[in-house]
Amino acid sequence: MAAGLTACGGDGGSSDSKATPGGSSAPVAGTQPPNVPAGPTAAKVAEPVVAGELARDLNTPWGVAVLPDKDALVSSRDTGTITRFGPGTPTPVVVGTVPGSVHRGEGGLLGIAVSPSFATDHFLYAYLTTEQDNRIVRMTYVPGQPLGGPEVLVSGIPAGSNHNGGRIAFGPDGMLYAGTGEAGRKALAQDVSSLGGKILRLTPDGKPAPGNPFPGSPVWSLGHRNVQGLAWDSTGRLWAGEFGQDTWDELNLIRSGANYGWPEVEGTGDDPRYMNPVAQWATDDASPSGIAILGDVVYLAGLKGERLWQAPILGSTVGTPKAYFQGKYGRLRTVLVVSGELWLTTSMTDGRGSPRKGDDRVLRLVLN
Repeated sequence: MAAGLTACGGDGGSSDSKATPGGSSAPVAGTQPPNVPAGPTAAKVAEPVVAGELARDLNTPWGVAVLPDKDALVSSRDTGTITRFGPGTPTPVVVGTVPGSVHRGEGGLLGIAVSPSFATDHFLYAYLTTEQDNRIVRMTYVPGQPLGGPEVLVSGIPAGSNHNGGRIAFGPDGMLYAGTGEAGRKALAQDVSSLGGKILRLTPDGKPAPGNPFPGSPVWSLGHRNVQGLAWDSTGRLWAGEFGQDTWDELNLIRSGANYGWPEVEGTGDDPRYMNPVAQWATDDASPSGIAILGDVVYLAGLKGERLWQAPILGSTVGTPKAYFQGKYGRLRTVLVVSGELWLTTSMTDGRGSPRKGDDRVLRLVLN
C-alpha cells in the first residue's frame, strides 16, 4: 500500500482494521515473497497469564536488560536513570544516570543491553538521544559500585522528537543489533549512507560487523520507518516490529541487505524491490514497541493498542495473531524472555497514557 499519508507520532495512528498474516520466504533482497496461507491460529498455543508484578512506580520505563543473576536493569526514557529490580531486588533501586541523555518527545534513554560476556567484562550498552543525535554507548556496571562513564561507540544516528528507534540487542552471533528510526525525515530510510531508518549490525566495540551486506557499513537492512522490536527465533533468524504511519504496523522477517520499503510502501505492497511484512496490524490495534520470541511464538507489545499480540511462527510466516490483556494494563512497551517466562512493561507515564496507581510496572507472565 503506497505511503503519502498524514504523518502521526511513532506511538500512535488511526485505523479500524485488524491483524492480518502475510508471507515472507524470499532468500535474498530484491525478491518479492509469495503469500503463504496462515496455518494454526494462536488459540492452539499456550496462553500468557499474569502471575505477578516485579516492579512498580517506574518513571517512563523503556529498555530492560537481564543480568546473569536474573535481576534486571530498566532504563527511564525521561530521567536518563537506570534502575535495578527483580527477584533479588524487590524494591527497585536506581544504580546511576547516563550523562548526555536528553528527553525530547519520544527520545531519551531508550534501549539497553548487557554484554554476552557480562560476568567478566561488566559492560552495559545503551541507546540514547542527545542534543545532537542518537548514539550507542558502553558503560561498566558492577553491583554496589557507581555506574561507569559512557564510552561512545556509535554516533550520528539521526534524532528528532519522533521516530528515534532505540532497541538494541545482542544476537546469537554475538553481534550487537540496533533498530533506528528516520527521525521524521522519510528519505533517510532509503539512503544507505544514513544510519536512520535502518537495522544496524555491530561488533561489541561498535564497528561494522564482519559479513554485513554493505562493505564498511553497519547497515544490515534498510527501508524502515521506526524499528523498536528485535528478537531471534530458534533457528537464529531475526524478526522486527515496526511502527507504521497511519495504516499498517508491521512484523518483519529480516534478511541481510533487504529493503523493507518505507516510505514507498506501508504494509503489504506489490513492488518486487521491497520485502512484504509477515504480519500487519492497524495502527490503532498495535503501535508495536518491543517484541520477544519464546518457543517460536512471537509476542508483540502494543502501545496505542494496549494489548499483547501473540503469533506462532510457521516457517517463514506466522499463524493468525491473537490479542491478550486488551486495555487491562494500558500501553505496553517492552516484552522479553526470562528463564522460560515473559516480562512485560507498561508505558503509562510516557505522556500518552493516563497513569493509574502503581504505574509504570513490570509484569511477570507465565504460559498456561
